[in-house]
Amino acid sequence: MAARFLWASRVASHRRISVAQRGFASVVLKDLKYAESHEWVKIDGNKATFGITDHAQDHLGDVVYVELPDLGRSVSQGESFGAVESVKATSDINSPVSGKVVEVNEGLGETPGLVNTSPYEDGWIIKVELSNAGEVEKLMDSDKYSKFCEEEDAKH
Repeated sequence: MAARFLWASRVASHRRISVAQRGFASVVLKDLKYAESHEWVKIDGNKATFGITDHAQDHLGDVVYVELPDLGRSVSQGESFGAVESVKATSDINSPVSGKVVEVNEGLGETPGLVNTSPYEDGWIIKVELSNAGEVEKLMDSDKYSKFCEEEDAKH
């Protein structure tokens, strides 16, 4: 078992994925930032792409609908801009940073399950033009987010 974990850790390191040592099984990418409400954000210049984390989609179960905001809408850090409906529950999607919506993932209309199968790539939710790049500093890096999830799961 230890050899298998060591192999998985090496592969994860090569693929830039954070793997916690104490049973936390969700995928957490190193080059993203994370909100306590389980959204991820990738910054590219003055634009940000975000969606829900692997941890969040795992807890939600099979996603059947994603409510997307209108283009041009302003979103504010920590405030809800949409929702994800799954077979288990409906959950708000909160904006990890503030900005103006410049693109929405239209593919989620026909295939909302992309949030489950590819939360960090094909399952992204929106892209925004940042209005306050400094807000990114308030978010967690991959190591802090992994620890946050471990502690949260231990409470339940």
